[in-house]
Amino acid sequence: MKQEYDFTHAEQGNFYRPLEDLDIPIYLDKEVKDYFLKMLSKKDSNVSINEIINSLLKKDIEISDKL
Repeated sequence: MKQEYDFTHAEQGNFYRPLEDLDIPIYLDKEVKDYFLKMLSKKDSNVSINEIINSLLKKDIEISDKL
């Protein structure tokens, strides 16, 4: 480690990103993930596990809003 660092040309907040812009990883339980991977392998489609989970969550939000 250097004794001193030169920050004369540094920009404060140069790498800052608002929390809303960050993509956070979401981890599924093994059983849930295995279920959807198994379902995807049975079907001949170009749908990803992300698309399926997101569509299910959106439907759940719709249902919750109706309650």
